[in-house]
Amino acid sequence: MGKDVEAAEQGQFQAKDYQDPPPAPFIDPDELTKWSLYRAAIAEFIATLLFLYVTVLTVIGYSHQSDPNISKDPCNGVGILGIAWAFGGMIFILVYCTAGISGGHINPAVTFGLFLARKVSLVRAVLYMVAQCAGAICGCGLVKAFQSAYYVRYNGGANMLSDGYNKGTGLGAEIIGTFVLVYTVFSATDPKRSARDSHVPVLAPLPIGFAVFMVHLATIPITGTGINPARSFGAAVIFNHEKAWDDQWIFWVGPFIGAAIAAIYHQYVLRAGAIKALGSFRSNA
Repeated sequence: MGKDVEAAEQGQFQAKDYQDPPPAPFIDPDELTKWSLYRAAIAEFIATLLFLYVTVLTVIGYSHQSDPNISKDPCNGVGILGIAWAFGGMIFILVYCTAGISGGHINPAVTFGLFLARKVSLVRAVLYMVAQCAGAICGCGLVKAFQSAYYVRYNGGANMLSDGYNKGTGLGAEIIGTFVLVYTVFSATDPKRSARDSHVPVLAPLPIGFAVFMVHLATIPITGTGINPARSFGAAVIFNHEKAWDDQWIFWVGPFIGAAIAAIYHQYVLRAGAIKALGSFRSNA
């Protein structure tokens, strides 16, 4: 009797108190027939539009307020700290608003990382990325319409490699910055943590927004901070100057590499996905 009780207690402690969702299918054509997919894509489009509208306006506004030809006080405007808050704060707001509809990606690199981790299908990932890039273009188009007097003068808020930094440094900054962001996304949405800390799902947008904020503080002086290919692409399309296009590859290759590393690190190192798969294979053999 004592052994039975002890075995039952051990089984209770070993039982998982959370449920991992099943992997998303690689390609799911049935999704194309569901309104929920298009509703999510619309949410991603609008969220990215609002994100670019507010943040690029902030960048251009600061550039104008701190322009030495206009003001002799270099401390005018929100400063780099204010720009970082604008990006991080908008991500916090928009992830909170859209998490229950689309997952609140608002970034092709985040979508790519979640696709590699089998959290979304290829169909959904591609549609999200298209919606995000289209939203970014429209958001920057609104900025140009409202700030036509200053838009070209201050480079349209486009991401470009700063003087004094080589392309390798810029690429490295984008890789590490995106790794921090996507790693935070995985950690904040981990079902294992959500089961043990009931407040985690509610607070998930907060650490994601803070990750964006901190990365901007570190990398604005280097690349203006991309870590979001849609943000860089939308600004480059509307600004459409040679310098913005010359450096554009950095803002796609870097974030995608960083997202891939974060997905592999979280799924196969921290969550030991490869070891679990091997153990399941051996038990079935």
